Amino acid sequence: MGTVEDRRRLAQNEANVQPDDQANIQYTSGTTGKPKGATLTHHNIVNNAYFVGLRAGYHEKRAIICIPNPLYHCFGCVMGSLAALVHFNTCVFPAPSFEPLAALEAIHEERCTAVYGTPTMFIDMLGHEEYPSFDYSSIHSGIVAGAPCPVTLCSRLVNELGMKNLQVCYGTTETSPVSFMSICDDPPEERIRNVGHIMDHLEAAIVDADGKIVPRGQRGDLLIRGYSLMYGYWDNEEATRAVIGKDRWYRSGDIGVMNENGTVSIVGRYKDMIIRGGENIYPTEVEQFIDKHPAVADVQVIGVPDERFGEVVCAWIRLKNGATITESDIREYCAGKIAHYKVPKYILFKDITDFPLTVTGKVKKFEMREISKRELKLENVKSHFNDAGM
Repeated sequence: MGTVEDRRRLAQNEANVQPDDQANIQYTSGTTGKPKGATLTHHNIVNNAYFVGLRAGYHEKRAIICIPNPLYHCFGCVMGSLAALVHFNTCVFPAPSFEPLAALEAIHEERCTAVYGTPTMFIDMLGHEEYPSFDYSSIHSGIVAGAPCPVTLCSRLVNELGMKNLQVCYGTTETSPVSFMSICDDPPEERIRNVGHIMDHLEAAIVDADGKIVPRGQRGDLLIRGYSLMYGYWDNEEATRAVIGKDRWYRSGDIGVMNENGTVSIVGRYKDMIIRGGENIYPTEVEQFIDKHPAVADVQVIGVPDERFGEVVCAWIRLKNGATITESDIREYCAGKIAHYKVPKYILFKDITDFPLTVTGKVKKFEMREISKRELKLENVKSHFNDAGM
């Protein structure tokens, strides 16, 4: 519990620290390019951790939380350890970095009641050969965040792992991180289809290209404003001004839809959007559909250059163990069920180790594009995609 000297030093530091002092430089995950150092204050992260724990119900009953996420990212250090700390709950860290087997063992041995993870982490845990060997009966809740989560995966977390109170979170490093989070009182089928409601004391808006708020149900640029907004990017005022306006709205770069009940659905990122012959294609929509195929374990969709259409759809697919299907099988599965222009022109079957990931377990789609262009010999194709340097 700490020595007398530890308590003396803590008291001394408390006297010198102010809420708006910079607490840490949290580097963004770098899914779309080079990471930037989001500088967060004590006020940012302590309040965000408190409100995450409050919405998770950690103030009402004790939780033993398995946190396989790394502590050098907001998911692990703010949503994970700090949220547990301010509500006097228990953290279990299975390993220094994510290891599926270590996480499964920790859940079993420590009787964890909640489990955190990105979709990729949960896919790896559920797909591990030792997964059936452990007891998960202690689990009743969990949080999935960091990337769009397929509905089929959320359903498995609820039905197989017992996460009856599964919550989905959305946020960015720049917002400390959580801006939206499910409410457990919402029906389970509702919770797994969106990223929840705006967090307490934050504002959100969905706007068009002119900055005007769009009606509910329409897509637009998701903006966030409030206490959680970062101090700025470390030593990069230009990048800071590009995402935070004088009105203090943070431009997330994500495409969102506000539903009638106030929840928000994330359609994708503007940088990931595929423009095929003038048609806008949101990779998340295609991924959510293909993921329902019984042979598919994971799917990621990107755009690759095409001389006629500018861009076309390319899908990276990882099959479940023992499954054998062809490109034609996938296209037949899609035909007539999604728009013809959303059906992948290119399908690349991949192993689990082929997907380029950030250190926090998110897929780096900009690297996938470059790999795909090389494999498909599309580097020299003339299109707006290549001409734009994408």
